[in-house]
Amino acid sequence: MPKSDIAVIVDDRVRLFSAVLAATDYPQTSQAVKRYHAHPHARTTLKHLNEMNAAAHPAAQGMQQLIHSGIPLHDIFSVALRTNFETYKFQGKPPVWLREEWLYQLTNFAQEMRLVSLWQNPISARAWEDAYTQMTNIFRPVAVKAFLKPFFGEIAEDLLVMPNLSYPAEVELGLRTPHQLLSLIPPPLAWGESNPWPFDEETNVTQSYRAALAQYCRILLTEYLRDNADRVAEASKKPLPVTPQLREKHPTWVDQFTALFISGVVYIYLEDHFSKLESNAFELMERKVRGMTLLGATISVMRRYINEYGNRYHSLADFLTIFPTQLRVAKTIVGS
Repeated sequence: MPKSDIAVIVDDRVRLFSAVLAATDYPQTSQAVKRYHAHPHARTTLKHLNEMNAAAHPAAQGMQQLIHSGIPLHDIFSVALRTNFETYKFQGKPPVWLREEWLYQLTNFAQEMRLVSLWQNPISARAWEDAYTQMTNIFRPVAVKAFLKPFFGEIAEDLLVMPNLSYPAEVELGLRTPHQLLSLIPPPLAWGESNPWPFDEETNVTQSYRAALAQYCRILLTEYLRDNADRVAEASKKPLPVTPQLREKHPTWVDQFTALFISGVVYIYLEDHFSKLESNAFELMERKVRGMTLLGATISVMRRYINEYGNRYHSLADFLTIFPTQLRVAKTIVGS
């Protein structure tokens, strides 16, 4: 069994941001995108905050404004990990939209809404302890840095995962600090009005692996493509042979490449480190839910890159410009 290079944490700063998000209109508006039944702790948090009129608090209103301004949740939540709420110092250069007074309002929100008491309630505390234990157990055999080396080189950052029993309850987030990458993962959603599955429910374990790996890749690839903008500009002259459905969801070349790349990486990791059964189940869901009909061709092309890494290719940048052509060829051979 490999030694895990992913650490499980529960960070009160992230829990604070989740609670503030619950005081916005997010729990309601997210249901319009995809109907889901949140974890009991999320629903308890929502009830508690509604009783406290939390939506009127400046911290909640500040987050509401950020969401309505189009600031992605992963950028907002990354502020949590990069802020010392005792000194109100931000690690690194703060984003232009971050107001210093909002940091003070967040601390006041935690105090006025009695969040620590909420988290220490026996039922809530047990739910968090169980989630931490479940996630620790399932990530014990998971190591990804060596697997990702052909794509991103040596990864110096600490890789972290955190269970999220609050909001967002239906999507994972990838958070970035100068020295850490954190995947914030909700428990797997069940059907209808059933509570979400435990993280270690046997048939849903790889959902957490997929979520963690996808978020690490999203962060690293975004930065890698930005740092290699000249290669991206050259590669993007050749359109990717994606379906209209995928093009609608991901209108730019970079968005399309990112979606294909992440799906391909997750499939290959599941196949090589867990089982063909798990990777096939993932491929089926990608095709049915996300319209990822090019996944088979993408896997074929990415396998070729991995096999020739260190010989023909010495970095992903070397491969970018020929990826569209190889994908078209693989699509013809593998099918779509």
